Amino acid sequence: MQTFFVEIKCALGRTYEVASALAEAEIASEIYSIAGNYDILAKFYVDKEVDIGHFVGEKVQIIPGIVDTRTIITFKAF
Repeated sequence: MQTFFVEIKCALGRTYEVASALAEAEIASEIYSIAGNYDILAKFYVDKEVDIGHFVGEKVQIIPGIVDTRTIITFKAF
């Protein structure tokens, strides 16, 4: 499994709508509201053979209300 996080910037007033859509899609293992330049931090697990770039572009960025994302790829958990 590959683990990665995506910081998500939402259109104004749409954070809860985006978080609900992520939860309903059942693609993220954890979804948090955060402060700062982004509004949501979501944690994902995908199989080794899944291309993370395609996954984010085809499963995450298509959710209405998302205006920007930043993907953080992880290497090892301690």
